[in-house]
Amino acid sequence: MKKIIVLACLATLAAGCQNSDIYSGDVYTADQAKQVQHVSYGTVLSVRPVKIQTNASNGSSNNVVGSLAGAVLGGFIGNTIGGGTGNKLAIAGGAIGGALVGGEIQDAASQTNAVELEIRQESGSTIVLVQKATANQFQVGQQVRLVTNGKQINASPR
Repeated sequence: MKKIIVLACLATLAAGCQNSDIYSGDVYTADQAKQVQHVSYGTVLSVRPVKIQTNASNGSSNNVVGSLAGAVLGGFIGNTIGGGTGNKLAIAGGAIGGALVGGEIQDAASQTNAVELEIRQESGSTIVLVQKATANQFQVGQQVRLVTNGKQINASPR
């Protein structure tokens, strides 16, 4: 039983160590390398801190590892309470409560600080983009360079 708990905790810890640099304006994916990118320029109109939920898929959280680890740990703790029917209820309650708490912990651990930028392009159009935040990288009125492949866009100081 101890081995299961240790493995579940290690899996939760590993899930929290996801690489969030892919959401940065300073990182390109392998698909973007050696591809034609279009460059335009603009001015930052607004900067708003936001979060990117890195484990979200189609609007629903994929926090199975955190829930499973929480359920195992909660069930283990519940097993130390009482005896007989009370013990079984404590195990079930601990497992359910642990699953809920474990899922929430994994959701919080898989958020990346980001910035939402509203940018007026030189063409006159206004766009909004979200990318990983770097401390004080963008300010209102700042000139930026926009690089896009038609699907993804990165902003960087000009």
